Amino acid sequence: MDGQNRRSRLRSFALGSAVGIAGTIATARRLRQPARRPRDAQGGLGAFEDAPCFLEVVGREAQRYREGGEIGGERNE
Repeated sequence: MDGQNRRSRLRSFALGSAVGIAGTIATARRLRQPARRPRDAQGGLGAFEDAPCFLEVVGREAQRYREGGEIGGERNE
């Protein structure tokens, strides 16, 4: 193995090690951060059930249903 090839492999190893260490540190920092939403907050679609816009849409659909209109493209009879 000549000196140039050896230096190239050593440089590649050192650079790869530095990238690996940086990734490990970044991952450790992310894991230590607290959750963004409180644990008692609802997740998914349940978080929107009390939103005014959602309640408005549900109210409108209920009104159409009572009037015998279409909901979701199906005739209500």
